[in-house]
Order: sequence, then structure tokens, then C-alpha cells
Amino acid sequence: MDVGTLLFGLIFVYILVTLIVYLTQSHVTSYEVVSGTISGNYRYSALVLKEEEIEKANESGNVSYYAREGSKANAGMLVCSVGGTVSGSEDSSIVTSLSDEDFTEAKNEMNIFAVNFDKDVFSRVYDFKADMQGVILQSSIDENAGEYVSGSYEAPVPGFVVYSTDGLEGVTETDVTRKMFDQSSYIKNNLRLRSTVGAGDDLYKLVTNDTWKLCFPVDDRLKADLEGKTKISIRFLKDNNSFSAPLELTKGSDGLYGVVTMKSSLVRYVTDRYLDVELILDRTKGLKIPVSSITEKYFVRIPEEYVTENENSDSEVYLIRETFAKDGSSSTSNVTATVYSRNEKEGYYLINPGLFDEGDYVVMPGTSRKYQISEDVYETIQGVYNINKGYAVFREVTIVDENEEFCIVDPTDTYGLSAHDRIVLDASEVKDDEIIN
Repeated sequence: MDVGTLLFGLIFVYILVTLIVYLTQSHVTSYEVVSGTISGNYRYSALVLKEEEIEKANESGNVSYYAREGSKANAGMLVCSVGGTVSGSEDSSIVTSLSDEDFTEAKNEMNIFAVNFDKDVFSRVYDFKADMQGVILQSSIDENAGEYVSGSYEAPVPGFVVYSTDGLEGVTETDVTRKMFDQSSYIKNNLRLRSTVGAGDDLYKLVTNDTWKLCFPVDDRLKADLEGKTKISIRFLKDNNSFSAPLELTKGSDGLYGVVTMKSSLVRYVTDRYLDVELILDRTKGLKIPVSSITEKYFVRIPEEYVTENENSDSEVYLIRETFAKDGSSSTSNVTATVYSRNEKEGYYLINPGLFDEGDYVVMPGTSRKYQISEDVYETIQGVYNINKGYAVFREVTIVDENEEFCIVDPTDTYGLSAHDRIVLDASEVKDDEIIN
């Protein structure tokens, strides 16, 4: 064995050991603290309230729908027929050929269905089938169709055509209850799934007013955030469109509700009874950190008259600690303690409990007065682990706002965080003073 082989072997062993250590160690993910705000942390399935009129059949028979769902029907426009035939035709069906424009519309319907298809909502297949039938039937219908289709039903007033009912037609904001937001019991009756109807059955529905409303429950926290607001921005999660609209709070029979009045875009959501929305609010500014970085830790309260401040550092104080040996003898020592928080109003510091054993005392400088360390003087605070120096250091944070993912903390805390500090993303992964790789 020569020197070269020996050196190569040592280097190989070093690399192998380093690799093993790296692979077996837990790796902590860091997060850089930034200044910012959080918004839109209130999400609801809002109840959609519209002015709706249900049209009913006057006789029994086969039903054919001509108007496309969601389209705007003028007064007198043919919507459907019951047992209808075309005048002069021996066949009750309407024979037609599709124009280029009709083919384009049919292809668009197919593309929309394909892009939004969800196997868990199979009822949309029937909606698609009915939409395609409507495209074909509508190709042979003109504005005077009611004159030559027997058993025809024309729109009595202008409105958007909807082919479903759910029993919530006619509900106003003063009628709303918490039970109406339980979608597990919601039943939507698709009228186009029937080929025949009886006299008195529901045929279709007309939404007769372009003004519509979104209603959602308001708790005490949201009430505080909405205080004084008469207008609000809302984002519709269905298509990510955002709108600004008037807002009012209404007292219902079982609680407070927010009511947003919309005067546009009804055509986008005319068939929906519930819409997932996000309230976009102007929130408190501060330091933005992940919720996962927050942890809790307990500390010892030490009255300020029992400490001597370090004039060169706000984060350190000096203490006189008295401890006791097993034989009962006592001894005192001077201790430098790190300050994790200070309550100026109550007049005390929070110190790491690791400096003391239960039963120890802190002696007031220049006197014989003592302050005993016991369970009664412990206090828990929230904080994060700062890793700017390569090891985990607990830093107190004061949360002023939060949502499911992030929170805003007060940037003015003396013992807290600053912008661009690096903290541990998941506080459960580290311990105090742990070296971070």
C-alpha cells in the first residue's frame, strides 16, 4: 500500500461518512419573513337569491324544449311545447338541418362540456344532452314560432330561462336561515330529464330581474371586519372573476347575514343556487409568516425590579439567582439571562425556565427580598424559531390577523421578527438551540 492509495481511501471514507450523515439527518425547510397583508380569507358557499317565476303546464303530453338554458328570452318567445306539432306536418317532431352557425355553437357546447367534465357530477351529462337538443330544436325556430307550433309555451315576460327548481324560489334575505346553507340536504329538480309532463307540472323558470343577491352568514369576527363597510369586493371561485358591489348586514331569524347586491353578470350564474365566493378585504399590514411556523413555549415571569438591565442590549438582563443544595445550604450566583418578551404594562420579563429549578429564588439587587420560582410564575407565549445564526432561537410573535395558511404578526415587537429574517417553516421539526443544516 502506497501513500496515494492511503489518501484516496481516507478521502473515500470521508465522503461516504458525510453522505450517510446527510441522508440520515432531518433537513429543515426555512422561510424568509416578508412584509405584506392577507386578504380574502373568508370563503363561503353563498346563497343566490333571484326574482324567479315558475311556469306550469296547462295540459299533459310530451314536452319539447327549444330555448337554451341560461339564455335571455324576450316576451312572447317560444320556450317549450307540450304535445306540440308543427302545422302541416304529419310528424310531431321538427325536421331541420343545422347551419354553419348551429354547428359552431354545437362544437362550443361540446368543448365546454369536455373541459369541465367531472365524473363525480354525472348529472351534467344530462344537462349537456338537453343543451344539444336545444341547439338542434332551436335551429328550426324563429321569433314567430309560437304561431305554427301547437301546444306552445311562450315567455310571458322577459327573463333568463332556467330548467330546474329547488323550492327556494321566492326566498328573500329576511327569510334566510342557517339550514339553507346545508347543501347536503339540497335537492335540485332538473325539469329537462322528463319526456312527458302532466297538467300543473313545472315546465320552466324565468329569472325576471337582472338584479340578484348573494347571502352568507356573518359571525362576530367577520362582523368586526365588515364594520362600516358599504361596499365589498368578491371573487367567484367558479371562474375567478371579481366584482365590487354594495354590502349590507341583515338580521335574520337565527343570526346575522351579509347581503351583496349584484346588478350585472347574472347571465354567468343564472342557473346556480350556491356560489363559492371569497371576500376580498383590506387587512392589517405587517410581517407575513406561515401558520405552520407558529409554536408555543412557556417561560418564567420575573418582575422588573428583580433584574438589572444590560445598557448595551435590550435582549439581556442580569439576575441574582439563589439555589439550594441537597443538604439545604444555599448559594447565590450572578446570571446573564436572555429576554424573550417584556410586558411593560404589568412590569415583568419572560426568561428561559432552563436557568432555574423549581424552588430557586431570584434576589432583588441591594435588598434581601426574594422571588420564588414555582409553577405559578410560568407563562406560555406564541413564537417562531429564528435561524439567522444557523441554530434555532425562539422569537415571540404577536398575531394581529390570520387565515388558514398565513398570519400577520406585529413588526414592532422588540423581541420579535424583522423583515427578511429566516425562520423554520414547520416549528414541530426543531428544538431550542438545535443546529440547522
